Amino acid sequence: MHHDICLTPSSNDPRQAAQARRDQLLKLGRYREGTAGALMTSHYSSLDHGLCASQAIDMLRREAADAETIYQSYVLDGARNLLGTVSLRELILAAPNVPVEQIMTRDVLSVSVSTLQEDVARLVRTHDLLAVPVLDEAGRLVGIITHDDAMDVVVDEATEDFHKGASITNHVGNLKEATLGLLYRKRVLWLVLLVFGNLFSGAGIAAFEDTIAAHIALVFFLPLLIDSGGNAGAQSATLMVRGLATGEVVLRDWLYLLGRECGVALALGGTMAVAVAGLGVLRGGPDIAMIVASSMVIIVLLGSLIGMSLPFLLSRLKLDPATASGPLVTSIADAAGVLVYFAIASQVLDI
Repeated sequence: MHHDICLTPSSNDPRQAAQARRDQLLKLGRYREGTAGALMTSHYSSLDHGLCASQAIDMLRREAADAETIYQSYVLDGARNLLGTVSLRELILAAPNVPVEQIMTRDVLSVSVSTLQEDVARLVRTHDLLAVPVLDEAGRLVGIITHDDAMDVVVDEATEDFHKGASITNHVGNLKEATLGLLYRKRVLWLVLLVFGNLFSGAGIAAFEDTIAAHIALVFFLPLLIDSGGNAGAQSATLMVRGLATGEVVLRDWLYLLGRECGVALALGGTMAVAVAGLGVLRGGPDIAMIVASSMVIIVLLGSLIGMSLPFLLSRLKLDPATASGPLVTSIADAAGVLVYFAIASQVLDI
């Protein structure tokens, strides 16, 4: 009967150990970064399907030092096809002569070498797995991804999304040790691009110079209104990016979420409109109050819909939806808010 703990031989010969490490690196190097194949370890415990419980425990005891974890072992046939999995607890509690095949779990959650690492992490987290087996194109077991490694992916992905949400192009590593030049390079590209994007806001203001000159009180409410739209959009984008990242939301949910977001945004905009209407009366009279209140409702609605829809659009285009949150959504919502505000003002004041 055959039993092996891992793909790396447990030899005391340093030359064999070094060669095994080189072989493992070459094998893992075949897989694209960010996939299960690149993340997996080949140090796993596997059992031949012909072993009994006592034989399996004896082999685990002798060779456990080479395995990443011995609490979960994988039962294989002669071609290394995955037949099932058995825990160390099940082996200990079983009668010594009971075949491993009788106590193993046959329905095993697994991933392929090409599965994205974030999908692996989601599977491990959702099902609270100690480890997940990785199969090659032929269905043979080639490695495992442990819970610890999967959670490291979650942390890395969350950090990357936070950075992209703030329009930082790449992960800066240890923030405390990052150089000034590195921090500058990671942040400058998006900031320069967004400067030109904000020119649309300036162009909108320039297009309504006559309206502004006739009612200078309108300028007082401009920052308040466009910031409200940008804030509402950033909130919606953050919720959608998080939902897409965790798998709670998929592309086909867009229409349903759009209708729900309209209701929420109208309620939020109405509440904020009531809050600023009184200030509008004090600063410019009833007409200004009506302009500010109605603009608030529309701007918050528009900002929320932009923030909700942009992550879906980027996902559809095979781009990272995390880019949609923060400065990008705010810049788009600001430009839209300026146009809405002064368009309403021009109509109401008949300028």
